[in-house]
Amino acid sequence: MILQGTALETAVHETLVCLLPEERHGLAEDCAQEGRVTVSLTREGEDFLCRVQAVRGGEEKTGECRLPPEGDSPLEQKRVETRAVKTAVYRAVVGFLPQPPVWGAMSGVKPAKPLRQAFPQGIEEEAADAFLKERFFISPSRRKLAIRCARMAQQLERSLQEQTGALYIGIPFCPSKCVYCSFVSGSTAQWGHLIPPYLDALCREVEAAGEGFRQNGWKLDSIYMGGGTPTTLTAAQLDRLLTAVQQHLPHPREFTVEAGRPETITRDKLEVLHRHGVGRISINPQSMHDGVLQNVGRLHTVQQIEECYRMARQVGNFEINMDLIAGLPGDDEEGLLESVRRLIDLQPENITIHCLARKKGSPLRFGPQGQLPARTLDAAYAMLEQAGYAPYYLYRQKYIAGNLENVGFAKGDTICRYNILMMEELCPVVALGAGGVTKICADGGRNITRLTNPKYPKEYIEHSDEICKGKQKLELEFALLSD
Repeated sequence: MILQGTALETAVHETLVCLLPEERHGLAEDCAQEGRVTVSLTREGEDFLCRVQAVRGGEEKTGECRLPPEGDSPLEQKRVETRAVKTAVYRAVVGFLPQPPVWGAMSGVKPAKPLRQAFPQGIEEEAADAFLKERFFISPSRRKLAIRCARMAQQLERSLQEQTGALYIGIPFCPSKCVYCSFVSGSTAQWGHLIPPYLDALCREVEAAGEGFRQNGWKLDSIYMGGGTPTTLTAAQLDRLLTAVQQHLPHPREFTVEAGRPETITRDKLEVLHRHGVGRISINPQSMHDGVLQNVGRLHTVQQIEECYRMARQVGNFEINMDLIAGLPGDDEEGLLESVRRLIDLQPENITIHCLARKKGSPLRFGPQGQLPARTLDAAYAMLEQAGYAPYYLYRQKYIAGNLENVGFAKGDTICRYNILMMEELCPVVALGAGGVTKICADGGRNITRLTNPKYPKEYIEHSDEICKGKQKLELEFALLSD
């Protein structure tokens, strides 16, 4: 790419990655003459004018976008510049594609968030549809999906009490590393010796965070324990951690634990979760085909998934979420739809469909991105809705298969509140554990301060005292952004 009159390299790169994920996108010194994008941003009167010339395979396309200013502040000015650049790049490069992507020019990971911010008093179907169509060129089906999830987010936002946050607890250990995983997690063979000291440090951080909440009178809407795989811990270790949570943190409205890997789930662990008031768990097959599971490094079978599900129903009245990943190696359209059918037969309260995203931190990051037709997800969504499930939150990822999306579906009022609060940035989310990123959110997610814990368990353990002091002082951050 060649930039003239603008330094918005990230905005250009994000748009190019969405449209041409298989190709390399760099600055001028990396550009080949047969494949380049030249972006020019100027001012004509009060307006921002972006012109783009794109050359690919000897063919040339152009795009243009003119936008008026929307405010005087530097931040407002940058937002308009960014939209002008992204729109002009999209208009030029989309001409090389056989058909426009279903998410149009939207490169952001939170499709519902622009709607909430544009319609703070309530989302009206016709106006919201026009907004998404004219600003982002999104297809009708994805406009409808974004509107439904934005409405759900607004309803949840209105239900929040003042001075209420959410909390995430990270357990970065798994029985094995899945080939598609980019999370900070290690196998127990590699990191298992760190679990006892990690648990010591985590329980101290739980106590420190509880002190921070108490000193400022803050409440907890939701607690979410993820990873990694929390049920990699033994029943005794889970009991110790959950006892610390109950003793030191405010009682949450919702408490979710990712049981995740069926080979880590036992009756005694489920009984511990139930005894400590955990109301939601995830049992994540990712696929309901043994061959696909083996391809991606999962150590369980479809039979184990079904057995764990039945055992969880026997132990407690959990609301259960089950994840599938579309686009896994060895899977196809019929395979995905069969997996959806088998989950519907089990009748979990929530079913989440992710599209495979190939991240730098995952072993499955080389080779073609692969194509996942939108019609495949459309068919899966239709099956879920016919079975009584409705979409309640969605997000997108960089390098996601087919430039598509991840969507959570729920029956009735069984939504996972934490998923919406975290993704839509509706309230402060305090993160405990290695790699945890605390987000102090204000103004509906427009203003965010991030505080990060050390990425890896060893460093997290070594800096435990410093981390705990920071959590005890979190009220200063809350006060700063809540006034």
